[in-house]
Amino acid sequence: MKIAISGKGGVGKTTLSAMLATVLALRDRAVIALDADPDANLASALGVPVASQPVPLAQMRELIAERTGATGKYGAYFKLNPKVDDLPERHAATVGPLRVLALGGVPTGGGGCICPASALVKALLAHLVLGRDESVIMDMEAGIEHLGRATGQSMDALVLVVDAGPWSLQTARRTQRLAADIGLTKLFAVANRVDAADVLEAVAEQLAPIPLIGHVPHDPRLAGAVAGPDAAGRLTPGEALADLRPTIEDLLDEIEARL
Repeated sequence: MKIAISGKGGVGKTTLSAMLATVLALRDRAVIALDADPDANLASALGVPVASQPVPLAQMRELIAERTGATGKYGAYFKLNPKVDDLPERHAATVGPLRVLALGGVPTGGGGCICPASALVKALLAHLVLGRDESVIMDMEAGIEHLGRATGQSMDALVLVVDAGPWSLQTARRTQRLAADIGLTKLFAVANRVDAADVLEAVAEQLAPIPLIGHVPHDPRLAGAVAGPDAAGRLTPGEALADLRPTIEDLLDEIEARL
């Protein structure tokens, strides 16, 4: 199962990504949690200490040069299909059975722009999705710009995290249109921090035809959790699973049933 998680910034996509990856691992699946957000927080959400967090691959200049043959000179040739099959083992952080990889931000100048860093990242994405048996949970960049680069094109499904705010719903509808342009048609929505039945019904109506497959109840203890346990009473996503695991299990069952 290869699932991308997207949504407007601040809706809780990283928290949901961490919980989905953790529950899959608890189901004895081999899982790679992939952070494709330049503002990388997924490792923190999974409880990886700062000193042990993976270095974003797009920042590894020596590795990029080695694998692509890039010389750093403008207009120089480089490999578009570099060797990447060993990168998960060499550069992932581990949390129990989970592996966590960070892609990092790749600057692009417009459609069709290519650089050695993006060649390495795209090759790795293709390998993880098409060439390996692990489940992949990919925490995508907030917003919709990443879909213009066809990030996540071959994933089994895209889960859009929304809240009750109009801007997150607007982003979800825009994402649906862009996803269709790259052939990604399996889209599901999850409402986060929404409890009232009438509000959930209104959210579902505004998202249609994107199916709302579930919701995660509001828990104020999760506010700012990925920033670290710097405030009394806050929970990391892993700690919150003590209460929320049945909800996340139901979401995974629903996703699997629809694939």
